[in-house]
Amino acid sequence: MTTNPRRGTDPVPVEESDQLTIRPLGAGQEVGRSCIMLEFKGKKIMLDCGIHPGLSGMDALPFVDLIEADEVDLLLISHFHLDHSGALPWFLTKTSFKGRVFMTHATKAIYRWLVSDYIKVSNISTEQMLYTESELESSMERIETINFHEERDVRGVRFWAYNAGHVLGAAMFMIEIAGVKVLYTGDFSRQEDRHLMAAEIPTVHPDVLITESTYGTHIHEKREERESRFTSLVSDIVSRGGRCLIPVFALGRAQELLLILDEYWSLHPELQDIPIYYASSLAKKCMAVYQTYVNAMNEKIRRQIALNNPFIFKHISNLKGIDHFEDIGPCVIMASPGMMQSGLSRELFECWCTDPKNGVIIAGYCVEGTLAKTILSEPEEITSMSGQKLPLKMSVDYISFSAHTDYQQTSEFINILKPPHVVLVHGEQNEMSRLKAALQREHRGALAIHTPRNTQVLSLSFRGDKTAKVMGSLAMTAPEPGAELHGILVKRNFNYHILAPEDLNKYTELTQTEVTQRQSLHYGGSLPLLRHVLLQLCPRVEFSSETKCRLYGCIDCTIENSVVTLEWVAQPVTDMYADALVAGILSASLQPAPKHLPLAPKLDRMHFKECVLEMLQEMFGEEAVPKMLKGDKLPVTVNGATAVVDLATLEVKCPEDDTLEKMVHTAVTNLYGALAPMKAPLLPTSS
Repeated sequence: MTTNPRRGTDPVPVEESDQLTIRPLGAGQEVGRSCIMLEFKGKKIMLDCGIHPGLSGMDALPFVDLIEADEVDLLLISHFHLDHSGALPWFLTKTSFKGRVFMTHATKAIYRWLVSDYIKVSNISTEQMLYTESELESSMERIETINFHEERDVRGVRFWAYNAGHVLGAAMFMIEIAGVKVLYTGDFSRQEDRHLMAAEIPTVHPDVLITESTYGTHIHEKREERESRFTSLVSDIVSRGGRCLIPVFALGRAQELLLILDEYWSLHPELQDIPIYYASSLAKKCMAVYQTYVNAMNEKIRRQIALNNPFIFKHISNLKGIDHFEDIGPCVIMASPGMMQSGLSRELFECWCTDPKNGVIIAGYCVEGTLAKTILSEPEEITSMSGQKLPLKMSVDYISFSAHTDYQQTSEFINILKPPHVVLVHGEQNEMSRLKAALQREHRGALAIHTPRNTQVLSLSFRGDKTAKVMGSLAMTAPEPGAELHGILVKRNFNYHILAPEDLNKYTELTQTEVTQRQSLHYGGSLPLLRHVLLQLCPRVEFSSETKCRLYGCIDCTIENSVVTLEWVAQPVTDMYADALVAGILSASLQPAPKHLPLAPKLDRMHFKECVLEMLQEMFGEEAVPKMLKGDKLPVTVNGATAVVDLATLEVKCPEDDTLEKMVHTAVTNLYGALAPMKAPLLPTSS
């Protein structure tokens, strides 16, 4: 027995399929290589697939060897930063993954260049490289894009994206399986900045919130104060004749800092002789992406773009590499990568760190094990990439421009959404523990907060929505001659079953209810004409009196005072018969009574084919059956299996799925039995 968090405290028996499991393969009590596995009702979803910025080669990957890649149904990438997406080309080209992968349009556009740059600047041997440029190119074809708020469905998993702030194109994903909703925030920010809007508040309340805990209980400086301190530091360094190094990720916070510096230089003419360089080979390529997706930015940028492009800077030049740089005086250089583990930012730091006039400003979050994290503790010396010991004399300052939520934003977000369960990921162990304790104090134990470490399985019990979708009613031949059994075709837990009506509530928690339909029509024509129309439409008419009859064996018809009343028990096939009768009666009402009525015509094969087509569309959905019938072969595709109906012989073949073959065959033969009159065979007779 267990407690069901969705249904209060009522004890309910828990089946294995009622367990929602959450397993971090990365970002569990750490920052880096984000990769979270969800499993519920047999569906497996991977959230992000990143690399660890402080590690290299296979060591940087998430613990994906603990899962079967070919069993993953869906992979969702929240944004383009490498700690969330850098392992994706490896996973798509080096594993047996056959599922589908989604990200937003802007994320895909920038991800392509960012990963390509990572391949070029990685300071490791070819043997340690996880993938090549050609493997990245081949993997791009498998990535599908999704718009914000666009609902998609993959094998019964429904999901959609919200704007997450953080960086251009970043998304929070709401995933729904069997009625249970999980919100994965990825990295998000609830604070609007110079160019990005704040993360949205979902209108749907999730049952589980999986959220970052990067900054724990820290509270960010106010944006105005932070910007003022940043520009003052830059101004102080260059005014004393020093070089100012700002290590940044190639995309993300870099664009924010560029906007701030360009505006500050414009307001201070005395600084305009000092050059500002943005040293990134990605700058021009990705700036075009930023200009393309300007509508994904905040209102300020959208208004400004109508006058001039804010990303065409007046005082900032692009620097392709250190070979193009003349180091002859004070300057400001923004260079990647942001944690200085390799690349141009590392080279410049090693050149400048021995001069006290120079300064470095760390403007974002730093992961343990990286040089950026090391120098924040102000060691007396550092080790260069060549192994040489260098004295650290340049000034080191830290200002958080990282677009992650702080405690205030995270707490407010949780208070609005009110999820029963919160799962913290993407945070160092100590920060995560402090955040968990603070949230528990704030919510007085009413909130279940979980902090699983990497590879640890967190199991939560949910009953979900154990409803069954009724696809159709079938009649089956019983073992005893002449007897019939009636079954109901239902879809439960993504599988099809045939149940006896009395067993429906035992296995599906559905109750069986008969809905009686009644429709009354004013009829102004003659009674003989009406009888003739009914005989034309229906091969089985049982008259109990001059004004009462039973049609198709399931619809009662009463004629009183120029009013025709049809009454029947609602079912897909019966509703179709009733629609045909209503159309026929209304048509007859408009026609004059003929002197001589012809004999009832025989039903033709085309009518039978149309009935089969409509019945199968009702049973399995319009997407499972062709909209138009060509020839005598009719395919019915359900969950990847295809049953082919031969309408000339009523044979049904489905090698992949015996159950589907039997269901379709039973439905078609029963319909034929109901429609085919004794004197009008619908099937061709042998000559």
